[in-house]
Amino acid sequence: MTSEVEVIQQQLTALAQQCTEHAKQHQQQWFGWADPAAPSPAQYGEVQAEQVAWWPVVQQAPLRFDDLERGLEMELHPAVKAFYSTLWGGELQVLHPRGAASLLLLCLADDFVRLQQNIIGHVLMKRRLKQRETVFIAVTDEEDMMLSVLNSTGEVYLEQTGREVSQLIAPDLASFLAQLAPA
Repeated sequence: MTSEVEVIQQQLTALAQQCTEHAKQHQQQWFGWADPAAPSPAQYGEVQAEQVAWWPVVQQAPLRFDDLERGLEMELHPAVKAFYSTLWGGELQVLHPRGAASLLLLCLADDFVRLQQNIIGHVLMKRRLKQRETVFIAVTDEEDMMLSVLNSTGEVYLEQTGREVSQLIAPDLASFLAQLAPA
């Protein structure tokens, strides 16, 4: 039987392949910020003006969230860990029935440190506001709006920064990923 984590990893990898094929068919390239001193496994070509072309690449070893979980005294939902431990890349542009979004893939291992810092800041803000804890996975075209996983349940919500989540998008991350198409 396939686990939730495996389903998410398979769906995210398949979606990235669809997005890559779509981009290549339309002769598009994706560019993202690059650090010449720390190349990304997803980059190809030369860094120019701090930008580099990239395609999604499967991570070879899962990232470990133990320190983050210990520091926050909470366990991250397995779907969140699976999402961030599947691919190296940049912002993967996708379409959802409710609009465009950019899935936040990690570019390289150094990004994992920044991601953890951002998750800590986000969770602490949610606690200070006495709101349910969420972890962001994507940004939208709407200012101050992101797509987040409700940590206690794994549900995916459209979340406005600083507000309690209320707009349910999908019952779980696997269902959310199944609703996406290449942009």
